[in-house]
Amino acid sequence: MIQRALLRQSRAHLPLRSVPSIHTSRIQPPSSRLALNQTQRRIPARWYSATTEATKPSDGEVSAPSEEGLAESKEKEEDPVKKELEAKNREIIDLKDKYLRSVADFRNLQDRTVREMKSAKDFAITRFANDLLDSVDNLERALSTVSPPSPSTTTPSPPSSSLSSSPSSPPSTQTYPPQEPQETEDTQQSSTDISSTAEKDLKNLSDGLRMTERIFMQMLEKHGIIRFDPSEKAEPFNPNLHEATFMAKQEGKEDGTVFHTQQKGFLLNGRVLRAAKVGVVKNS
Repeated sequence: MIQRALLRQSRAHLPLRSVPSIHTSRIQPPSSRLALNQTQRRIPARWYSATTEATKPSDGEVSAPSEEGLAESKEKEEDPVKKELEAKNREIIDLKDKYLRSVADFRNLQDRTVREMKSAKDFAITRFANDLLDSVDNLERALSTVSPPSPSTTTPSPPSSSLSSSPSSPPSTQTYPPQEPQETEDTQQSSTDISSTAEKDLKNLSDGLRMTERIFMQMLEKHGIIRFDPSEKAEPFNPNLHEATFMAKQEGKEDGTVFHTQQKGFLLNGRVLRAAKVGVVKNS
C-alpha cells in the first residue's frame, strides 16, 4: 500500500511526456528518493521529434515536391535553351559587326581605286611633258630673237631726182656716158626692194612663230599643262612654285617679290611640273 501511494505521488509530480531529470535542485527525503529510483527503473524514457504528424509522410506515400523545387527543376530544364539562344545572339552580333566592317572596307577600296585611277590618268604624261618643255623654251627664244621691225624705224630713203631738183643745189653738169646715173638709180631701187622683202619675210616669220606658239600652248593647256610667269604681276616669292636664282635691290618694290623671270614655270593639273627660275627683290 505504501509503495502504491508513493508511486501515485511521484506520478502526480512528474510532467507528462517529459524525461524525468535525475538531478533535482529540491532536497527530498530519503523515502521519496527510493520511490523515485524505483519508478525510474520501471518507466522507460521517451523521446519525441519536433516534426508534427501532419508533415510526416505516411508509410508507402511519396512526399509531393515543393514550389521552389519545381521552379529550380524548370530552370535547370530551360538552361540549355537559354544558353543556345544567348550563343546565337552573340553570333548574330559578331556577324553583323563583320558585315559592317567588310562593307566599310569595300567602300574605302572603291574610293581609293577611283583616286588612284584619276591620279594615274592626270599624271600619266608627266615624262612626256617634261620632254616637251625644252621645245617650248626653244620656241620662246626664237620669238625673242626674231622680232619684226617697228614702222618708225623703217623710213624710206629720198630719191635722187628730188635732190637734183632742189633750188639750193647747183645745176648738174652732164657727163658721158649718160648711163651711169641710170645705174645708180637702179641699184638704190633694188636695195630698197630687197630691204622691204626682207622686212616682209621677217614679219611673216615672226607671225608664223607666234601662231605656232599659240597653237602649241593651246594644245598643252588642253592636256593640263599651264605655263606661268610670276614677274608679270610681281608675285611674292613662293618656294613651292619658284626657284630663286639671284637676289638684287630694286627701288620702289617690296622685299620678297619677283621682279625678273629667268625661266618660266609649268604646272600639270595643279602639280608643279617645273618651278620658275626667278630673281627676288632684296633691298634690306
